[in-house]
Parts: sequence; structure tokens; C-alpha cells
Amino acid sequence: MPLAYAERLEQTRGARGAYSSGSAPEAPGDGHHGSMAGLDGIDQPRGHSRAAAARWSPAVEDEQGLRALELFGNPAEAEVPLPSRPESAATARRLAQIVILRHWGLTPKLTEDAVLLVSELVGNAVRHTGARVFGLRLRRRRGWVRVEVRDPSRGLPCLMPVQETDISGRGLFLVDKLADRWGVDLLPRGKTTWFEMRVSDR
Repeated sequence: MPLAYAERLEQTRGARGAYSSGSAPEAPGDGHHGSMAGLDGIDQPRGHSRAAAARWSPAVEDEQGLRALELFGNPAEAEVPLPSRPESAATARRLAQIVILRHWGLTPKLTEDAVLLVSELVGNAVRHTGARVFGLRLRRRRGWVRVEVRDPSRGLPCLMPVQETDISGRGLFLVDKLADRWGVDLLPRGKTTWFEMRVSDR
């Protein structure tokens, strides 16, 4: 990813959020939903370190993303099943990046945030659900991008207060900080954890 993970953690320190659950209906005219957690109008500084810039190459990222699409399928067309292993976080990031940035033509800034949050949701599914497989789905409708991660556990994720000295437990904190809204939909077997981000339709 173009921006080092540690830098994003540093940028998001000090914010607070609240746990959110429930389904996400079609967005009303003003784009707000009262039951959803999320912070509006967030504009995070984007400081790119020289080291991160040296490691990241758009051509390499595109090649890896296209290869992931060929191997696993397009999550914008149907849910993509991925094995519940740590390396699947990288696969999910590549799939999200190639869809959001290249196929949908959205901004690098929005792509960067969405890819980071995809990694967090996938990490939670891999570490905490005991699943063998999880599902990744990307959806786009006018004014919004939605990312869903489905797993077979009905255990609800918990958003905890985060301190500056914490080195773990920041996944949902970042989701709550960077997404416009997020939540959890309980299913007959398992759940879907999702977030949505506003986009400017051209």
C-alpha cells in the first residue's frame, strides 16, 4: 500500500468511536443514518515517507491485483471466498485496490483508506472467528462504496477505547475513524461486517 501502516495508526490517534450494529438501508437523501457509527467530514493528513514510496509501485500493485482477480474472482461481481489465513489479507487488499482504483476509477485517497480497512476486517475474521473461509464483497451505488466481509461466527466484534500506547486492538478503531458508517449484520449462520465510504460521482 502507498502509505505505511504505522503512519496511518499515528495519524488516527486520539479519536473515539462507538460500536455500531444493524443493516444498512439505502442511503437517505442527506446520506446519514442515525443508527450507524461513523465520523463525517474526516480529512486525514497523508504523509508519505520516502521508504514507503520506494517500496510501493503502481505497476507491481496492478500486476498483483490482476493476478488475484484471475485466481479468486472479482468481488464487485460476486462474493469471493478466501481461505482464513493471514496471507489472505494481502489478497483482499489487492482485490479491493484493483476494483476501487482501476475498475471504478475512484481516487487514490479513497482507495488507500478502503484498502486499509479491508485489511482490518479480514484480519479480524482470520484471528477471531475460527473460520476456514471468509467472503469478500465490494458494492458500489450512487455516492457510496460498500465493503463486506462475511464469516461463519455470530460473535459480535467489539469497539474498545484505544490509548496511544496500545499496539493491538486498533482494527475497529480505524474502521470507525475512517469509514463514514459501519456495522454488523447477523445472519442465520454467521455475520457480515461492513463499512461504507462516500464517493463523489462524476
